Amino acid sequence: MNESDSVVLAELKKMNRLLALVAVGERKQGEQISILSKAGFLPKEIAELIGTTSNTVRVALSVLRKASKKNSRGIGKE
Repeated sequence: MNESDSVVLAELKKMNRLLALVAVGERKQGEQISILSKAGFLPKEIAELIGTTSNTVRVALSVLRKASKKNSRGIGKE
């Protein structure tokens, strides 16, 4: 990779981060984490974007997964 490729890649990363921040806007932290995770961001990247720790992101993702499983088991059962 040459220097101009590195510059282009760095600019693309900045644009990606900006678009991600616009996408999550002023939503609650859990919603931000969910959206960014679904968009393919890693916990460390999500943490940097929203200003928290990667551990907080991992815990939130775990809680979201558990809630999703619980909701999917309850659907259609009466």
